[in-house]
Amino acid sequence: MTTDRPTVLILSSDPAFARELAANWPSDATQPGFTVLEGSLFRDLIGSNYDLAIADARSRHSDSELTQALASAAKPAILIHSAPAPESARPDFTHTGGALLELNAALHGQPQSWVVVAGLLGREILRRARAEASAREAEHRCAAAQADATLGRYMVEMRHNINNALTSVLGNAELLTLEPGLPADAIAEADTIRNMALRLHEIFQRFSSIEKELTVAAREADKKAAQARTAGFGA
Repeated sequence: MTTDRPTVLILSSDPAFARELAANWPSDATQPGFTVLEGSLFRDLIGSNYDLAIADARSRHSDSELTQALASAAKPAILIHSAPAPESARPDFTHTGGALLELNAALHGQPQSWVVVAGLLGREILRRARAEASAREAEHRCAAAQADATLGRYMVEMRHNINNALTSVLGNAELLTLEPGLPADAIAEADTIRNMALRLHEIFQRFSSIEKELTVAAREADKKAAQARTAGFGA
């Protein structure tokens, strides 16, 4: 949702309905793609790949099945109907559960206002969906970074114990290589153990170096932040 072009599913049996919506959709940095589905196929909503559904219920005597299908799809939806409007009618948005909104197209004196209102409402719904998707993605990245940080702290905390164990392995491997009468293949294996212990020791020494670098960087960042705050107060 944050990178892909959003999709608006238009559910109507009237071709003019889709044309009016697409033509009057407000400009945005990310214009949606429009997909038209025959009004009688509303049962196919569940599982369909779209970000927002706009359904035409103006000519339906009963829209309970359509409303239920939109609600069951668990995606943002706008249901446009044409119930009789009172003298002082204004755009009527009624929450019908979940993310389903109703828009009354029977606006007194302004029969086509629903097109503009639906476009503006749809644009804001898509913007909010993109913002929520970006927030979720940021949360996932933050959780992954925290997990990595926890693992890194554990490894740094354990490096002394690991180095002690490696020192013991290294010492015993060197003693084996000096053992008189030891077969050549055993000496080679002991030498391999010694070399691998030295490599592990170098790796954990690098961890210590990285820890010091990060500590220095954090101190510098704190220092700069404190200087910026002081400069701000002085201004």
